[in-house]
Amino acid sequence: MRKLKFLFVIAIILPFLNSCKKVTDFNVNADWKDITIVYGLISQNDSIHYLKITKAFLGPDNTLYPKISDSSNYRPGELLVKLDEYDETTHQTLRSILFDTTIVDKKDSGIFYFPKQLVYKSTAILKEAYTYKLIIHNNLTGKEITSQTTLVNTFSINKPDDYTRPIFYTGYNSTVEWTSAKGGRRYQLVIRFHYSERPINEPNNWNAKYLDWLVFTDEISRTTNGGEDMLRTISGGAFYSVLAAKIPVNPDLKRAAGRVDYIFSVASDDLNTYMEVTEPSSSIVQYRPPFTNINNGIGLFSSRFINSIDSLRLGENMVDSIRSNPNTSNLGF
Repeated sequence: MRKLKFLFVIAIILPFLNSCKKVTDFNVNADWKDITIVYGLISQNDSIHYLKITKAFLGPDNTLYPKISDSSNYRPGELLVKLDEYDETTHQTLRSILFDTTIVDKKDSGIFYFPKQLVYKSTAILKEAYTYKLIIHNNLTGKEITSQTTLVNTFSINKPDDYTRPIFYTGYNSTVEWTSAKGGRRYQLVIRFHYSERPINEPNNWNAKYLDWLVFTDEISRTTNGGEDMLRTISGGAFYSVLAAKIPVNPDLKRAAGRVDYIFSVASDDLNTYMEVTEPSSSIVQYRPPFTNINNGIGLFSSRFINSIDSLRLGENMVDSIRSNPNTSNLGF
């Protein structure tokens, strides 16, 4: 999911800005008109929910001003941001969840100002049975921006289970099996391999490490109704290639293999559509229309869910296999 962060703005806004060049009587010195941009992914298993809400516009010199925080952010008190929790069965709004502003400082450099970012935050507990309607009201202009999403529901992972011992051997394929989630469309699997390392001459100085193996990102369910049996085959030989690519050779280090986590991430239908639109195209037609589900604005408001099977012990003889495999024999395990 990290690759989506803050990138949607570029994909969505630029086609609109380019279209301005075709209007011969466009006045670059006209009053600034902001375009509200919204990005938010919510989940019932998150303890904190964040929304990124900014504005983009052309200045008097016909350029975009995203790196100036005062130009990109709405002023304190300008926006009222809330989620209405709605029951589709009874057609009732159950509660309104207000969002407050906060500062996060983990953003890397890029087209937008950094490292600090103003975001909107709530710690409300969400429930997967309900629909969540986003309402952003501009107290100065009266402009209202809306969107809504259902939540991706909990789902079961059938294989591996808590008693599985993962086995990866070159030439041997294993499978993962799960039941699709209601509200879910696209499935991603990351296998997290835990290991420890220490200097050879410091036997008690172990440091915990891990690496993530992105196994697949593109398994799509037929519907969002849930209950569909899904399966994916995993190449055992790929495990050793990933270890070789992500763990540097260092003859001064001793390493020990640890346990393995299977981490599934599930995207809603709208999030899947957004990902399909922003992925590189292999066809001769490179331009695709931008996707947005924000009314009176631009961006994405959707949901996703994460489920995992954690701390599985490696299968018998797996450590010996890591030591002997040509790709990993020089890593010090």
